[in-house]
Amino acid sequence: MKIYKSLLLVSTLFLLMATTLFSQSDNYPTGSRAASMGNAYVAASDIWSTHHNQAGLGFYPHFSIGFHHENKFLVEEYAMHAMALTLPAKPGTFGFSYTYLGTSLYNESKLGLGFGKQFGNGFAAGVQLNYHHNFIQGEYENPSTVSVEGGIQYKPDERITIGAHLSNPTRSVLSSFEQDTIASYLNIGVNYEALEKLVVAIQVRKSLDHELRLLGGMEYELRDNLYIRSGIMTNPILYTFGLGYKMGKLSADIAFSRHQILEFTPHFSFQAIIR
Repeated sequence: MKIYKSLLLVSTLFLLMATTLFSQSDNYPTGSRAASMGNAYVAASDIWSTHHNQAGLGFYPHFSIGFHHENKFLVEEYAMHAMALTLPAKPGTFGFSYTYLGTSLYNESKLGLGFGKQFGNGFAAGVQLNYHHNFIQGEYENPSTVSVEGGIQYKPDERITIGAHLSNPTRSVLSSFEQDTIASYLNIGVNYEALEKLVVAIQVRKSLDHELRLLGGMEYELRDNLYIRSGIMTNPILYTFGLGYKMGKLSADIAFSRHQILEFTPHFSFQAIIR
């Protein structure tokens, strides 16, 4: 039985890496608060809106910096690092983002420059330009390309936020291989402050090349500045949970997501509001 499980794990990892290498390059979600809530984050507004929905920057007028790390399925070659920087300006908030996945032998990187602006009391919109680069050691093509993404958020009242985000609508490709494209998908979701200390998030994600995914999560303030979170994603099914703590302008979050076959992925983020 142990041999069977080991073979299944190795085979699944091989297929996962093959999919990464030779099919679509994803826009990987970042931020451990998001990860612990099932990545149902299209209607959220914080520094990680630079990676999830740039419209959230319109409701986030802070100069801040954040770092994120995750070790997918505890496989060193599949580790991801990310950072984000937000800079408020008179017309809105600029966001800078960077992600790096892989090792010196193979890696994917994405550099983004985004901007979000609030229009009136309850509406915001944002857009981002990305530069993507893949690297394979040896005599291979190391392709790069640009893509765009953007979204909107609407607050009909103080407790509800509705968000929508579209990634790579132009179907940018990384190389001459037709299937080697940047992932294109639409996210639509709602954040609802059900109670004073409870936030519930629901989201639908539709990729042009994959089945519909449902994402959901919740966050509860267990005590002052200490948060407990959980979530779920479908296709494939992943269960998520985590904790967060705020201390003044500093905050740290830890999360774990569990795949039915590949088991656990740990996530860790640190954010600081400078002013």
